[in-house]
Amino acid sequence: MADILTNSKARHDYHILETFEAGIVLHGTEVKALRGGKGQIRDAFARVEKDEVFLYNAHIDEYTHGNLQNHQPKAPRKLLLHKAEIRKLFGLSSVKGNALFPLSFYWKNGKVKVALAVGKGKVQFDKRDDIKKREADRDLKRATMHRFKAKS
Repeated sequence: MADILTNSKARHDYHILETFEAGIVLHGTEVKALRGGKGQIRDAFARVEKDEVFLYNAHIDEYTHGNLQNHQPKAPRKLLLHKAEIRKLFGLSSVKGNALFPLSFYWKNGKVKVALAVGKGKVQFDKRDDIKKREADRDLKRATMHRFKAKS
């Protein structure tokens, strides 16, 4: 499962409550641009509308060798999910404070898939706590590595 695009901001700004795997409707030039890793999903979000899920603000660069039928970079894209999953997403995303956003685009059996997440926004002190934990873990690893190197 090789990631094509990742949303680096998502895990920093949200507590991930649940993740879903979704297919995505793409044009040929969009797939070719994604093969080159040309795009970003940092500001992307999803919305449930009339029993369908759409992805907004996902920027897929225009294919350099495309012609007049080249795609629009920020066009809304339909996500493919089962009806039960869409109902569950609607229920989770309609709760106040929850957001629906992509974590990554990746290849699966030659098709582009989207890791879609439902998350609750973090407050500033939550972000600071995460940074403190990460630094403490890093310091602990560093100390144990020095200890092992000193013995050998």
